[in-house]
Amino acid sequence: MSLVDKNRLRVGLVLVGVMWVIVLLAVVMTTVAHTSRLDTRISLSSAERIRCKWGSRAGVETAIAVLNDDFATNYSDSFDDLWASNPADFNDVPLDGCSFTVQVSDEAGKLNINTAGKKQLMQLPNMTEEIADSILDWRDKNDDVREGGAEAGYYVNLPYGYDIRNGNFRTMRELLLVKGVTRALLYGGSGAEITEDSAGWIHYLTCYSYEKNTDAEGNSRINVNKATEKRLRRALGISASYAKWIVDNRKKGFKGIGELISKNSPATPKKKGNSRDSDQAEPLDMETFFRIADKITVTDEKLIPGKVNVNTAPAAVLLALFEGNEQVAADVIAYRSGLTDGMADIGDLGQVKSFAKKNVAKNFIDRLTTRSSVFTIHSSAQAHATGALGKVEAVVDRDKSPAQILYWRAGADY
Repeated sequence: MSLVDKNRLRVGLVLVGVMWVIVLLAVVMTTVAHTSRLDTRISLSSAERIRCKWGSRAGVETAIAVLNDDFATNYSDSFDDLWASNPADFNDVPLDGCSFTVQVSDEAGKLNINTAGKKQLMQLPNMTEEIADSILDWRDKNDDVREGGAEAGYYVNLPYGYDIRNGNFRTMRELLLVKGVTRALLYGGSGAEITEDSAGWIHYLTCYSYEKNTDAEGNSRINVNKATEKRLRRALGISASYAKWIVDNRKKGFKGIGELISKNSPATPKKKGNSRDSDQAEPLDMETFFRIADKITVTDEKLIPGKVNVNTAPAAVLLALFEGNEQVAADVIAYRSGLTDGMADIGDLGQVKSFAKKNVAKNFIDRLTTRSSVFTIHSSAQAHATGALGKVEAVVDRDKSPAQILYWRAGADY
């Protein structure tokens, strides 16, 4: 090979080497660029998740503020309150790079699973005898198995066994541990709009509701099991004959204020006459009973669990509460719909003809309230840039100061 050929060969090899270096550099640059873009996306995704997390938290705090403002101005709660319908503060509220939407529901508008009886549970959609018995067995403190229920032996012998509660439910999702309860029964159908046919039990049941043992003005109620005749007369504005009847008939103590309704209770007060003697005991008339119903109690407990807010309970809950009495449930809904701010106190139920019947009022007046303390807040935040979504479910007791979070679940959805 001549010298010229050798030089040409060297030049060719150098060119090939340079080309390979360029190719390698291009590959490296492409890889670096791809990795950089990936890192940027990961960083953006992480930032958007954090943004949505705090955006949904902002929604919860906004809802708490609205609940507190409402509590300061209204002592009864209904669907006319701002927490129930507040597009300006709750719907697509813009923040920096995201927006949040909030929905608030009243826990007192649901049937309390820790106090409901079997007849009430059986009125819920898709409820069975076996599941109702199993719910009651789960919460009772004994090991006696109901006909269709289950106690400790059933649960510990499952493939992945666990202990039965033998006490009150602490969260609603604890229901999933009860024999026969499925996710479909608890959460119901899917879709943007929940109807009574598709709603699961989580929309009808609660374990958080309670009522403060005070009247509509915030005053402590009069305990009819302890108050003297004089105290009953002065505090409630009732006649001596009514006060005497209460004292004479309380014996071991009334279990509920409904027991003040006697089979001999007249519809309206008797006309007062000169011969009326204060030492002649007479049962309360229905009109007087409803007038004082919100001012009396049978216990000194500060909080009474399980009361259902007659202003906010949906038809399915009222039907269950009234143990299937469709007429009473429909009449209550019709009556409250005609009021601007709902019923002020349970005494207003005396205006509902079907409820004012002695047997109905006697059985159900102790289970009702018009005031609420615990609410569930569903807050979701969506990022504008990526569409990332953050969700929070919080159960809040607004009566505490500051408001107390009873349950918190990030990413919760139905």
